[in-house]
Amino acid sequence: MSEPISIDIWSDIACPWCYIGKRNLEAGLASTAGDPDAPQVEITFHSFELSPDTPVDFDGDELDFLAGHKGMAREQVEQMLSHVTKVAAGAGLQYRFDLLQHTNTVKAHELLHFAKVKGLQHEMEERLMSAYFTEGKHVGRVDDLVALAAEVGLDADEARSALESAEYLDAVRADQAQARAYGINGVPFFVIDGQYGVSGAQPPEAFENVIRDIWAQKQGASAEA
Repeated sequence: MSEPISIDIWSDIACPWCYIGKRNLEAGLASTAGDPDAPQVEITFHSFELSPDTPVDFDGDELDFLAGHKGMAREQVEQMLSHVTKVAAGAGLQYRFDLLQHTNTVKAHELLHFAKVKGLQHEMEERLMSAYFTEGKHVGRVDDLVALAAEVGLDADEARSALESAEYLDAVRADQAQARAYGINGVPFFVIDGQYGVSGAQPPEAFENVIRDIWAQKQGASAEA
């Protein structure tokens, strides 16, 4: 029996392409699930902050942030957000940039590491991204994060203690250091089985093909052993 394929994903919960990439990966994996010898995978999310200098309570909407932070014209920002909203819809996601509350994401990343220890990282990642992009919830303040943690089954008091003590900040920084070592300067970035780097929100078929290829290689190596 071959070892599962490892899929390490560097992402930010405030990255619109990261949520789309997550959905596309899930769709690709769903397509392989019916194979006679379906690939087995283990997915781990890693921290990446797109805008670490963002305040927790940003005064303005997403248009204000992108226009100011990236120096883009508001009309250009509107076109960009319209485009990503359409792409997200194609992946089954209903983005609401009109509701979105831009914020610093370091505490959300700390929460993801806490959730990982508790075996609920995938559920927490999904809840945070959905809350941010489709529901207009705040994901930068401890109280709001604790409420979301409780929704996925994490102990609220333990989650609060972990966030207030910054218990998992070192783990966040370690992920970021690993990203720099890999030369990752944009997300989403997928490291598949420690050997293939896939950048960006690739279509489901791209993930499907590379996963099938790697699984076949692993099965071949296992048969020869």
